[in-house]
Amino acid sequence: MYCSFALFADAANLSQEGKLNVLGVFDALHVASVPAVHPRATLVVRLKASPDDAGTHALSLAWVSPSGNEIWSSSGEVEVHTPPPGAIEVDIPVIAAIDLPIAEGGVHVMRVELDSEVEAEVSLHVHVGTAVAPLAAGGLVS
Repeated sequence: MYCSFALFADAANLSQEGKLNVLGVFDALHVASVPAVHPRATLVVRLKASPDDAGTHALSLAWVSPSGNEIWSSSGEVEVHTPPPGAIEVDIPVIAAIDLPIAEGGVHVMRVELDSEVEAEVSLHVHVGTAVAPLAAGGLVS
């Protein structure tokens, strides 16, 4: 089993057809001061499993500060079933709504581990202080 992708977004859901919908992907945010909390960020992870991966697997998340301190962690289990006949892999979407505590500026990391092995690290660049100047229409910044 492996992680196809992991990212932060404003929201995500699964459609009736089983499609993963992701809205507002981001990798940076701005806070006026610290400590702060970014409310309801959505962590989206897509795992891919083969028939050999059937069974129970440990999944853990760890939110790590720029200074390397683990701010919080959470763990659980993922039950993987054998893919239907003819399928090579099965998609396993993980959608987690998380309040992200921020105690300092810099690059924070959400570490995703599967069976005690790091599968993904999602970086979030946190800027602290006065807001940046607005961009021209249609401009984006990351």
